[in-house]
Amino acid sequence: MSNFGQILEKIGEFGLFQKRLVAALCIPIVFAAFDVIGQVFTGLSFPHHCNTDWILKLGPNLTEERRKNLTLPVNKAGKYESCEMFSPVDLDLEIIEAYGINTTTGCINGWDFEAPKGASSIVTEFNLVCDRSTLIEASQSIYMAGLLIGALVLGQMADRFGRRFVVLLSLLLLLVFGVGAGFSPNIYVYIVLKFVCGFSVSGIILNSSVIGGEWSDSSKFALCTIICHSTFSLGLMLLCGIAYLIPNWRILQLVLYSPLVVVLGIFYWILPESARWLITQGRKEEAIKEVRRAARVNGREVLEDLLDKLDDEDASKRGSMLDIFRISYLRKRAIIMSYVWSGTNLVYFGLILNVGSFGLDIYLTQFVFALVEFPACLCNLPLIQHFGRKICLAGFLLFAGAACLGTLVIPKDLPVVVTIIAVLAAFAATASFSIVYVYTAELYPTTLRQNGVGLNSMCARVAGILAPLIRLLDVYHYTIPMLIYGIVPIVAGGTCLLLPETLNVELQDHADLLKPENGPQTRSFNEEEKSEKSTKM
Repeated sequence: MSNFGQILEKIGEFGLFQKRLVAALCIPIVFAAFDVIGQVFTGLSFPHHCNTDWILKLGPNLTEERRKNLTLPVNKAGKYESCEMFSPVDLDLEIIEAYGINTTTGCINGWDFEAPKGASSIVTEFNLVCDRSTLIEASQSIYMAGLLIGALVLGQMADRFGRRFVVLLSLLLLLVFGVGAGFSPNIYVYIVLKFVCGFSVSGIILNSSVIGGEWSDSSKFALCTIICHSTFSLGLMLLCGIAYLIPNWRILQLVLYSPLVVVLGIFYWILPESARWLITQGRKEEAIKEVRRAARVNGREVLEDLLDKLDDEDASKRGSMLDIFRISYLRKRAIIMSYVWSGTNLVYFGLILNVGSFGLDIYLTQFVFALVEFPACLCNLPLIQHFGRKICLAGFLLFAGAACLGTLVIPKDLPVVVTIIAVLAAFAATASFSIVYVYTAELYPTTLRQNGVGLNSMCARVAGILAPLIRLLDVYHYTIPMLIYGIVPIVAGGTCLLLPETLNVELQDHADLLKPENGPQTRSFNEEEKSEKSTKM
């Protein structure tokens, strides 16, 4: 056991200090959920057709239905075209009614949206329909690019400047740019602001659970991570209710992000730095101060001789992302986990961002998706503690992929059945998501943990960028997007079986250049058996 592990044993491995810390770290995850899935509601599309007010100059008393009949062509389904209109002509109304208009054109005067009273979205305000509709997918993909860059940059910053600094910086950025997005004058400013929001969300998601986990015993790392990430589903459920009550997207942005002012102020005063990280950086005095603070909250006393024995291995042990590729066993883990993260991300966002296409009410469907995510996270804990991380992750990925493929064999006139299968796929994808955060963090040493998680998360965001763009392939055949969403996680589930198991293994603080792939697992497990200290819940 490491010196810090001995100190945790004395001050409390999961006492009041750790429980309060994990509970507080759940709050930023809720706001991260608002941001990741928020565009499902701020980007709502409504029935629309071309603005044809030009004919009102000829017949100001025309009813709306009569106006549509004279100025809008009808498609094969017997409905008015959304993106075409009859060309405006300089003729008398009687002639138009008698002979009609034979030429068509695009919507040259904008669009009319059949939105409920008081409702608006970026689609209605920025006219993101017809030839501009691809800007919705582009916005989602650029947001995912922000998550990617954030994972790369903020992961390294967390290992260099500390977890606390990155969480506070991320909260500040999300507050400023989340509120700012509500004042966007056009879609291009909105996309830029959302890119920065995505950048900040990576810092929140990557570091919130890690701080709690590094303050706890290795046996509680999975518990801390899963509790934090289970609140993501709580955020989604809250988002559904808030978005339903506030249909105006600009007001919705302000309501969702303004409370971060309070959260940021409280976190500035109460959020501790990871003592485990401080020790690896050689900042022994700061680590001792944080340890004493934890002991005081837990009602314990820490022996001074244990504090004096704290590892002081700073300069020679500091790592960078390049170390992951220099060390063979870390390189193997990084490559495999990068693909596993990509498969998990692709199927998750492929389903979540596509809820409007399942044929049911979008608020209800999204709420059901969020509702199943909560048990999906919580049921993981006993499963991964009994069967291990590797088997559970592989199983859920295989199930998610198979469920996605299963939706393709269901007739389109059975939207309820399709939605049920998609919900099951979302259940498995969410379970995979929560496991992958636990498993990945345990595969890397403390000095490289956030670099490693950031690298894998960066690869996952590439899949997140592609997820909304893959939906555009349905113009070639409607089955192509779901085929991709199904096959990729199945392959990912197979590749993760090549990784070592981390169940019952003490967290590693520094990388071992000569460490064999399975050596540390066997040694750590045997040592824990000898000490009769189980790392199970």
